[in-house]
Parts: sequence; structure tokens; C-alpha cells
Amino acid sequence: MLGEGGNDRRGSQQDSSTSTSVENDSFHLLLVGDCMLGRLVNEVLENAPPEYPWGNTLPILHSADWRVCNLECVISDRGTPWSAYPKAFHFRSAAKNIAVLAAARMNAVSLANNHVLDFGYDALIEMLGILDHAGIAHSGAGINYREASQLATSEVSGRKRGLLAFTDNEPAWEATANQPGIFYVPTDLADSRATRLLEIIRESREVVDLLIVSAHWGSNWGYCPPHGHIIFAHALIEAGADVIFGHSSHVFRGIEFYKGRSVLYGAGDFVDDYAIDEIERNDQSFIYVMEMAGKTPRGLRMYPTLIRGCHASLAEGVYALGITDKMAELCAAFHIPTRWNQAQRCMEIAHSNPDAHIATGSH
Repeated sequence: MLGEGGNDRRGSQQDSSTSTSVENDSFHLLLVGDCMLGRLVNEVLENAPPEYPWGNTLPILHSADWRVCNLECVISDRGTPWSAYPKAFHFRSAAKNIAVLAAARMNAVSLANNHVLDFGYDALIEMLGILDHAGIAHSGAGINYREASQLATSEVSGRKRGLLAFTDNEPAWEATANQPGIFYVPTDLADSRATRLLEIIRESREVVDLLIVSAHWGSNWGYCPPHGHIIFAHALIEAGADVIFGHSSHVFRGIEFYKGRSVLYGAGDFVDDYAIDEIERNDQSFIYVMEMAGKTPRGLRMYPTLIRGCHASLAEGVYALGITDKMAELCAAFHIPTRWNQAQRCMEIAHSNPDAHIATGSH
């Protein structure tokens, strides 16, 4: 049995996707970065259908076997804006907009971020129930420390996939034994909370077939990850993480393979209503589709995206070229070669194993 912060059976679900897993324990894991459904997106959804925020990306989302995003807002009709100390932005989406996640067939969400408590504890607690009722697994926030630090799991084709989410943002929101909040962990290996995170990872890897660690870390800007994140990501993998799913930066960051495991240092923004920075283009991102063979990535497909009119859209032409050229430059810093697949309209990274390949298919 796992100790505090162990396996979350309450968050378990059986995936209802119609996708068929590839033979030999291979399946397609899909990741997208920050999904913010509040403010203007919430206003649009008063009349638009729940599919709207996903734009023309839905066929790709639906084609995967397991889908995960960072939910950068609270889904609730309750609460009032956080006022214990000044906070510039407060993101909440109506409770009915759980249908937006359902429309994308989202299987699991990270809640460990700096917006999940934007409308206080009542809103968070309502959202936890809404997610449970919808069968969407979640990790990173809860009614106390034990729940906030629990592993969320899903059964996919007879295999158990796990998501463990933490953040180094908003230390005042740290969950305690008696207070709701987030799974707050400083990215400092000398900190006792980081030590506990590594222990939870070692425990979790014994009960899941694939372990994704979601890290909402660092500042909002910068295409290059801080050196401390690289050190911390390596420690997470050495403890047993199979995929590091990083986010918080509004722009995407480079990708690394470390000891045969994938590290996405920053997935970028996928859906929001934010003003666009003309230098660090926070409207640009990717859909990341990872072909896994057991715990090992066989390859990664990245479909370039743009945010337009409060919804995601697949980038085309010079827009796609600009986004993928930037990612190629960022990956080169980690000695990761990339290529453009014209037929599939995506960027590809083959696993560092020379025998690895990316299977052709409908993605």
C-alpha cells in the first residue's frame, strides 16, 4: 500500500475512447499545455458549443489513446475572486463547461497551477466533484495535502497510466493536512518537499505501467528552461518518471530525451484569451502526440497550433514553418534532431535509439 500521496483510486477511470492501441503495448499519449477556459473564453461559451475552444484540432485529439492537459482555471459556479493578497488575474469557467473537456475526450488534467484557487476553496471543491462526476482523472490539488499529492490513474487497454502533478507557483496555496490547496513543491532538491515528491514517484512507479509527472514550474516567459529545471527533471526521471510534462511558460520550450525518457520543459499555451506578445509568441504551441512502447517513447509528433478567437487551430503555411523552425532550434540545444513530415503536417522527433521509428498512421 502506498503512503500519503500514493495511488489515487478515486480518480481512476476506464477510458471510453474508440481509439485502438497499437500492438506490443504501444499506445499514443497526447499532451497539450495550458487550457484557460475563463474570462472571454467563458463568455464565448455562453452561446458557442463546447467543441468551440478546440477548433479544428479535435480529430487529432480524438485519435489518441490517452489525453492530458493543464487546466489553467477553475470550473465552477461558486466562489469569489481570491483576495487574501493581490492577484492580477482570476480565471473561472462555468460549471457547464466541463462539457468542453468532454468534447475533447480529455482523460486527465493537471490542477497544480497558479489559477486553480482563483475563486477560493468553495470553487475548487466544487470542481473536484465535477471532474469526478465526468470521469476525468485529476492530480495536483485537493481538499488536503493527501488528496493534492495523490496519483491519478486511468486504465487504457488493460494498462494503468498515472499522472502526478505538482507546481512551484503560489506557495501560499500549499495544501496542508487540514486545508485545501495545491501540491506545492519547490524545484530545489535540498527541500524536504522535493524529497517527498521523489518518494511518491518511486512508490507510484510500482503501481502504474506509465508515469507522467506534470510540472507547472517557473515563470511565464522564456524559451529556454532554467538550468535548475533541467537538474530537477533529471532527478524526477531517475526516481521513476517516464514522461515529464512541463508547463507554466506561455511559450513552448525545447524537448530532451534523458535516460530514454521524454522531457517537455514547456508545452506552451493551447487555449486562452491572452494578449499576444510579439516577441515571445504565446499564441503558438503544439499538440504533442507521443507514441509509447511500454514505458519507452518510440517517437513524438508535434502539430503546430495557433490561438485565434479564443480557440486553438492548426497552423498552416508560413505560420507552421515559423513555429516548427523555432522548436527545431530549441531542440537542437539538447542535441535532439527534428524533421518536418509534409504528409502528416507535423514535426517529428525519433527516439534517440537508432532503431526507433515513428509509425505511420492517422495522426
